Amino acid sequence: MSHANDFLPLRLALLTVSDSRTLAEDSSGDYLASAATDAGHRLAERSLLPDDRYQLRALVSRWIADPAVDGILVTGGTGFTGRDSTPEALLPLLDKEMPGFGELFRAISYEEIGTSSLQSRAFAGLANGTFLFCLPGSTSACRTAWERIIAAQLDARTRPCNLATLRPRLKE
Repeated sequence: MSHANDFLPLRLALLTVSDSRTLAEDSSGDYLASAATDAGHRLAERSLLPDDRYQLRALVSRWIADPAVDGILVTGGTGFTGRDSTPEALLPLLDKEMPGFGELFRAISYEEIGTSSLQSRAFAGLANGTFLFCLPGSTSACRTAWERIIAAQLDARTRPCNLATLRPRLKE
């Protein structure tokens, strides 16, 4: 049994959505993978897919159905270009949206990039007891999201509450 101040490592899957990068050039994915493992979490799987809503749904659905995956980090495809389709692909998979994540991310981003923050369609939610965080593709945005929001919420020691300690009750 864990105690209230114990760290609970989570198994996280990581997906980069990009039509132009390879895994070798994926600085945003590299940052998130390093940040998560440096924090004590485990990388369950990592992948890169083009911005194709059906490929995105297929892979993320598999991870959502996998009991060995506690959370999913997606970077890329959240903007406004014609190919950006991460929200359209993945929002339908959510059982519950976490509107506060996108709101908080854009508020924090406003401090860093001003009104350009309105172009972000970053979002988060819950699907089959699995956390899903969808972030912009820039490394700076991934750093902002991880360091200022996600890391603390995936750490069971964060008070007054956090997402990590909710895991046992998510499928009630």
